[in-house]
Amino acid sequence: MANNNSNTEKLFEEFSPVSTEQWEAIIREELKGADYEKKLIWQTPEGFQVKPYYRAEDLEGINFLYSTPGEFPFIRGNKPLDNTWFIRQDINVKELGFEGANRKALDILQKGVDSVGFYIPEDISVTYSDFALLMQNIWVKGIEVNFRAGHQSLMILEFLKQLMDQRNRDYERLQGSLDFDPLGSLTLHGNFCHACVDAEGAFKHAREIIDKAKNMPNLRVLAVHASIFGNSGASLVQELAFALSAGVEYLTRLTDLGLSVSVIAPKMRFIFSVGSNYFFEIAKLRAARLLWSHIIKSYGAASEEAGRMNIHCITSIYNKTLYDPYVNMLRTTTEAMSATLGGTDSLEVLPFDIAYGHSTEFSERMARNQQLILKEESGFHKIADPAAGSYYIENLTENIAREAWKLFLKMEEAGGYLEAFKLGMIQDLVNENAMKREAAIATRREFVLGTNQYPNLTEEIKEVLESSIFNKPQAPTDYKIGRPLLPYRGSMVMEAVRYSTDEFARKNRRPVVYLLLIGNVAMRQARAQFSGNFFGCAGFRVITGQPVNTVEEGVADAMKHQPDIVVVCSSDEEYAIYAKEIFKALKDRALIVVAGNPPCAEELKAAGLTRFIHVRSNLLETLIQYQKDLKIIE
Repeated sequence: MANNNSNTEKLFEEFSPVSTEQWEAIIREELKGADYEKKLIWQTPEGFQVKPYYRAEDLEGINFLYSTPGEFPFIRGNKPLDNTWFIRQDINVKELGFEGANRKALDILQKGVDSVGFYIPEDISVTYSDFALLMQNIWVKGIEVNFRAGHQSLMILEFLKQLMDQRNRDYERLQGSLDFDPLGSLTLHGNFCHACVDAEGAFKHAREIIDKAKNMPNLRVLAVHASIFGNSGASLVQELAFALSAGVEYLTRLTDLGLSVSVIAPKMRFIFSVGSNYFFEIAKLRAARLLWSHIIKSYGAASEEAGRMNIHCITSIYNKTLYDPYVNMLRTTTEAMSATLGGTDSLEVLPFDIAYGHSTEFSERMARNQQLILKEESGFHKIADPAAGSYYIENLTENIAREAWKLFLKMEEAGGYLEAFKLGMIQDLVNENAMKREAAIATRREFVLGTNQYPNLTEEIKEVLESSIFNKPQAPTDYKIGRPLLPYRGSMVMEAVRYSTDEFARKNRRPVVYLLLIGNVAMRQARAQFSGNFFGCAGFRVITGQPVNTVEEGVADAMKHQPDIVVVCSSDEEYAIYAKEIFKALKDRALIVVAGNPPCAEELKAAGLTRFIHVRSNLLETLIQYQKDLKIIE
């Protein structure tokens, strides 16, 4: 039998090493004089550049490369031997009642979930008997139990201890969280909850909760809901920086109240949103653990173990869509992959129909199964930090950590999270980034599949939906401390345009767009595809005509379909020949549009043909204008 090592050595002997200089020379030759940076260097919204490729030399100067899994600075995860995580699903207790929530919890625990979250809204009262009913038969070894109860958190904790004592349960075996987060409540509402009243009351309340949970080593009671930032349109760097700032605010305030950082840190949990920027999200979680471990160390923790950042991830709401909702499953799959490969401790995959404000048994099952497939069939839980050593991801981690640290220091210079929030610094930065993202979606520089690109032309929403589903929430004016942040979906405005067409079609005829194909085969096909996608985003019925050789043929075929809009699809050179004739023949019967921005545009405009769509068109503004022209909206 041949020696495999020998064969491998011979194989690689045939290929001499290629230096970076040689690669760069070939790349510049292929660019044929085009600007290297403009063509190949990506200027990210996070404030740093991404190169087209990375090599081993790009790892030079990165200090964390030789750390091991489970050890400080925990960049490679909290666990030394594997990458396992809890599969979580949350239950709204108000919607189901205490008995119904218990039944659902027991059901999903039999279907692969090992982390149950109970959301107890602040506007429902809870008695001990209610709580005991909710927790009936829930305790199982290896299961996480989590609660979101706002200002009722302390009471829930007392009920929890009472129930454990009554049932003779071991405190050390209880795993889970009580997500008390007064800074998160402030961020969402502009005020502290009425139980806390003010900042002083909030932090005293947090201290009391930590004191009462001191004998429960595996129960995290203080949360930092960084997902608020991500779901309000923040960048990854902003989400991480503001999360660290909020975490440090807790550390500072609670150490001032007499607690040690070695007591506070193990009681904290960070909750991040995970978006579709696959590699960046992996790097974000690695950078988060790196920075937090150094922060805890700088506070003088008795042990480096206190610097383990406990992370819970939730798939993003910001990028989820109402139309073509099954695409959301593709989004949540990559998001779940990012979270797990990045080393999250627990993960909730939101159902694909979350944009409707509710979910179904089917969508919840799919959400569970996405994680089960990653774990049980793909083995994502078996390898600690699978991203380690990747030239690209290690550089992303370094860059995200560096930029997040810069922004974190700006928050500290302003006096910390609370002062920065009062001054509006956090809100201004998030809103600025959100506006950029909205503009990118409106102009299709950021694709939202099925919404602003490649829409499902056969889809129609026939049911009457609440306007709140489509409208970005308005900030309340009765806040006392600072303007709240308002999570929303980035596709809302585009979806509102399409839903207006659907509403119009329920009472009238759906507007028809006819694509008139004439001239150069390649150009007419390309422009027809572009135009179909363009107008399909508004829910118009798109009819692609048969290619024609003459204007007369095109006009005759168009009129068979009684179009509201006729889009001329041809080459730049041929528009000068055909477009004016088509316009003259059809201008009184339909809106005539040219697909493209040809050199003869001014000549066409002089003849009265003023409507053009092309890659630089603002999709949102243009479609709204066509809806106004067709009397779909006022």
